[in-house]
Amino acid sequence: MKTFRPALSHVPARPARFLGSLACMLGWVLAVASCSPANQYYLLTPEGPAPSSGGMGIGVGPVSIASYLERDNIVFQESSNHLAVSASHRWAGDLDNNIAQVLATNLGRRLHTGNVTTYPWYNDHELRYQITVDVRQLHGTADGDAFLDAAWRVYSLPDRRMVANRNWSGTEPLEVDGYNSLAAAESKLLARLATQIAESM
Repeated sequence: MKTFRPALSHVPARPARFLGSLACMLGWVLAVASCSPANQYYLLTPEGPAPSSGGMGIGVGPVSIASYLERDNIVFQESSNHLAVSASHRWAGDLDNNIAQVLATNLGRRLHTGNVTTYPWYNDHELRYQITVDVRQLHGTADGDAFLDAAWRVYSLPDRRMVANRNWSGTEPLEVDGYNSLAAAESKLLARLATQIAESM
């Protein structure tokens, strides 16, 4: 019994010009991809380390951030009603967690305690105070500043009695243009916020 095999001449050939167009298209895609700027990542940082141990127990968090900040991309305010979101300049991790860690370290430095933790924690037994923070605005401005607007509450533990409920906003000039300088200026604002919180306790 013979097996049927199509003759090679019956298989339609792919036009050479189609292959040429495909090659050009792939080359264009690769060229565009190679021209796209690489992502740059930034962290907010504390002024320095907190004491390694000892001191009263403080819990920082939850820290909430405005919905426009719930993204990896860094936000810049170009005018009163216009925000720009950078495509390639991004936060290295969750911004709310980064803010909580920076505030915890700065508070530890100001209150001379190494017993500071961020939310969530296992229980309140070793904590004397809990600090919750709402970051309502945090961005760069067209005036060359970083801007922070936040509210915070301090609760005594274990009775969960509110002992302070304040708002604070401030600006910090950028030393030079650029997102690295913006992250540094926003870090300074968080240090100033920590001072305000510490003075209210």
